[in-house]
Amino acid sequence: QCPPCLTSSFHLLRRAKEIKTKLGTLLQKPDSAIDLIIPYAEKPEKPPKAHKPSPEEALQWRDSLEKLLQNTYGLASFSSFLRSEFSEENIEFWAACEDYKRTKSPVKMAEKAKKIYEEFIQTEAPKEVNIDHFTKAVTMKNLVEPSASSFDMAQKRIFALMEKDSLPRFVRSEIYQELVK
Repeated sequence: QCPPCLTSSFHLLRRAKEIKTKLGTLLQKPDSAIDLIIPYAEKPEKPPKAHKPSPEEALQWRDSLEKLLQNTYGLASFSSFLRSEFSEENIEFWAACEDYKRTKSPVKMAEKAKKIYEEFIQTEAPKEVNIDHFTKAVTMKNLVEPSASSFDMAQKRIFALMEKDSLPRFVRSEIYQELVK
């Protein structure tokens, strides 16, 4: 068992090496570097053309992240935009929470709660979301006995973050501007 300071230093050094490798890749291969930095099993699909919203419908998204997320095309477009900004963990966490709340089986709920915690909440999680210490503590306390509302506070914080920061940038993006033409 290593002392905590060595373990932490090791993780930081390993992370720094990963970042250095990815940056080196970016500098060498500007055309395909994004696929190497974000290794998706397959390239992200564009939303199907058949369900493309009318410009009027898309205009409503400017003022309502909720309306945007309720629309399949809107959700896919917003997710694609967040991927381009390297902040897709926020929408992925939000979607994981939505799926979690629909879970009926206590056993499945406990499994999903553990997975969401390990993937998005715990310190140095692979897709750690930006929540304050108090919210993290409340969420951890809620997970002692998982319920449909265990992640509510954290999900609301991330929703507010996307609404305040990401939505205005999305509205100014080419992706969105094409939809409202």
